[in-house]
Amino acid sequence: MSSDVRDANPVNWMNRMVSEPFYLLHCLAFFSYIPVRCSAANVLSPLRLAHLLLREIQALLAFCVLVAVKLVKTESWEAFVGDTLFYAKIFLAAVALIMDYHLALWYALAFLVIYIIVQQPAYGGLGTTSQLTPLQLETLLTEGNTSKFWMVEFRSLSTSSCIRSSSFFPELSITFSNKNLSFGTIDLGLFPNAAEKFGITLESLHQLPTYILFHDGAAISCLPEIDSEAKFFDSPVSKKLLCRHFELDKLLLDYINGK
Repeated sequence: MSSDVRDANPVNWMNRMVSEPFYLLHCLAFFSYIPVRCSAANVLSPLRLAHLLLREIQALLAFCVLVAVKLVKTESWEAFVGDTLFYAKIFLAAVALIMDYHLALWYALAFLVIYIIVQQPAYGGLGTTSQLTPLQLETLLTEGNTSKFWMVEFRSLSTSSCIRSSSFFPELSITFSNKNLSFGTIDLGLFPNAAEKFGITLESLHQLPTYILFHDGAAISCLPEIDSEAKFFDSPVSKKLLCRHFELDKLLLDYINGK
């Protein structure tokens, strides 16, 4: 996970949880288990309460293990939060099912409604990236400095894959942006008709985000790659993959060495 997330002020994250409907509704749903559990203690038999407590402890331990693994392996805060909430929903529904299947159905319905009406917020930082329109990009590629590289992310923040990887591009731009390499983003959710101009089809949204490196006004590299049958290779996006595929280290060294 990115260092700015680890070093963030916890108060800022608490404010975000309260102000963002996505986080607020999930918190309300999870904390609603507390009064439900207290009520169940007055209704269920001692044997069922003991069984329920055992399952709660098992669920909590399993949840903590999964969260710890994700904390180490996941590169972005958005992906970590998304996976953590997904696991929490499963364990909460499973524990609720032990008490009463009607309660489990209510939680399933509540999470379905949350999924429909709100969306997980994307990373808010921009780094040194420029938010572009398709027309602005075409102008930069045709009339700008043609010796300059432009690395452009085509995304749609209505897709979970773009939200989960939304911090990668701004963080890379802070490290690798220079006079020879600029970073830009185009939201195809706002400009869907522009996708075909850059060889992107929106029939299958798993192609997004798509990254294209331009030089001399032409695309020289693309991720995901396209094979001879025009099928996209589906590989998880990561900062290491982007650096390796587009040789960002080499581009930075070339700039430093004056090439």
